[in-house]
Amino acid sequence: MPTTTQLQFLGHASFRLTTPEGLVVLIDPWLSDNPFVPEALRHPERADLVLITHGHDDHMDSQLLALLARTGAVLVAPAPVRFYLHQQGLPREQAEPMNVGGSIAVAGLQLTMTRAQHTAHIDLPDGTTTAPHESVGYVLALSDGTVLYAAGDTGLFGDMRLLADLYQPTVALLPIGGRYTMGPLEAAHAARLLRVPHVVPFHYGTYPSLTGTPAQLRAHLTPADGVTVHALQAGESLTLGN
Repeated sequence: MPTTTQLQFLGHASFRLTTPEGLVVLIDPWLSDNPFVPEALRHPERADLVLITHGHDDHMDSQLLALLARTGAVLVAPAPVRFYLHQQGLPREQAEPMNVGGSIAVAGLQLTMTRAQHTAHIDLPDGTTTAPHESVGYVLALSDGTVLYAAGDTGLFGDMRLLADLYQPTVALLPIGGRYTMGPLEAAHAARLLRVPHVVPFHYGTYPSLTGTPAQLRAHLTPADGVTVHALQAGESLTLGN
């Protein structure tokens, strides 16, 4: 059992967090048919909590219901996504209802749902969409002092400074690809607003339109910002906490 928080980048925008108590949190798991995730990581047998920031198919696996049934994990998601999954058969007792600004204790951590600047929907197998909604982010406070801000897909917004004031995040997961989310310039400013010492970039390099790079992010930061950029490859892990 780990004594500090472990963060594993699964690929594209998916992460696995292992808490100091050994509980497993999956963030935006797009795994089963994701070509950017190593094969050995595509069908997890263990999860205690699954966090969905929005319903786009590169953040919410098409086999999510099977994953939840297999693991028994508790789901947290924006309300329209949660309602859709209940309609598809997810038991109501397997999801924690919450909304932006709310906080709950779940899976041994304190979880807060935050706003994000990103419109979204759920993609259906026939090529149509349903459940338009706004994306969210999450702040996770863990027992070893780690405070992780998972921004989800988002643009830059000034209230990130309020998140810094309220929650003092120690690490931020920030999209940097551009076009659909922040690019490196905006993500560097987000890191300054958040006052985080550590940033893990995601949502870049997997499609030609996602042109932002970690090198560009570093170039927009200065030593005075005090930010370390951890450009993890799919499958790589980072130890967080004290």
